[in-house]
Amino acid sequence: MLCLYGQYAVRFDPYTTVFGMELRMTTTFPDVSISTERLVLRPYEDADIAAHTEMMNDEMVTAWTSVPHPYTAADSEAWVRRIAPAERTEGRGIVLAVTEFLTQRLVGVVHLQNTNWRTLSTEVSYVTAPWARGEGYATESVLAVAQWLFRNQKFERMELRTAADNTASQQVAQKIGCISEGVLRNAWIARTRPDDGSGAWVDIRTDLIVWSLLPEDLEADRLAEAGYASYTDWN
Repeated sequence: MLCLYGQYAVRFDPYTTVFGMELRMTTTFPDVSISTERLVLRPYEDADIAAHTEMMNDEMVTAWTSVPHPYTAADSEAWVRRIAPAERTEGRGIVLAVTEFLTQRLVGVVHLQNTNWRTLSTEVSYVTAPWARGEGYATESVLAVAQWLFRNQKFERMELRTAADNTASQQVAQKIGCISEGVLRNAWIARTRPDDGSGAWVDIRTDLIVWSLLPEDLEADRLAEAGYASYTDWN
C-alpha cells in the first residue's frame, strides 16, 4: 500500500504575507520516535539503506511514485543521510522509517511534507514494503502519526493525495477516517509497463484524489474498530 511519494519534489514556501509584509514562518517538528503495539516509527539510519533500496525498487512503488528507477544504493544513501533529515531540519516536514517492533526490520516509510506552519496543515505520503503488505501496517503507522500530529503538535489538517487507480492507497485513507474532497484532474504522472515485451516503464497522466483528515475526524473508538489499541505513549 502506498501513497504519492515525491522524493525530490518540494512545494514548501517558508514565507507568508500579512498586510503586505513578508514574514518568515519556518519552524520544525521535534526529532521523535513513535511506538505502537507492533511498530516503531523513527528517523532513518544507515542500517536501513539496503532494505530501503529494495523497497523502493518494488514495481508498485515504481508505478505510483516519482522516485528514480532503478533506485540505486546511492539514491538510498542520499535519502537516508541528506534528504530525509533535511525535511525536518529545514521545516518542510518529517520522515519516519516504519520498523517492526519485534524484528526491527524496515517495513515502510511515512513522510509528512509541504508543511504550512501558519495554517498548521501538512501532507502525508507513505509506502509499505512488499514483504510487509497485507498486515495493516500502513493504516497503523499513518493513524499513529495523525494522532501525534493532532494531539502533540496541535495541527489542524492532514492531507493525502492518491492516484485515481491506486485503490490500495485509497483504502488506507478510508480506514483512517479521511474525507474525500475532490479530484485534481490530470495532475500526476504515474508509470506503467506496456505488454510489448520491452520491459520499459512509460509515463501516463492520471487524476489525483484529494483526501483530508481533521482532529475531529479521529474519533476515540476508530482505532478499536480497526482492531488497534490506542497509541498514547510517545517516545
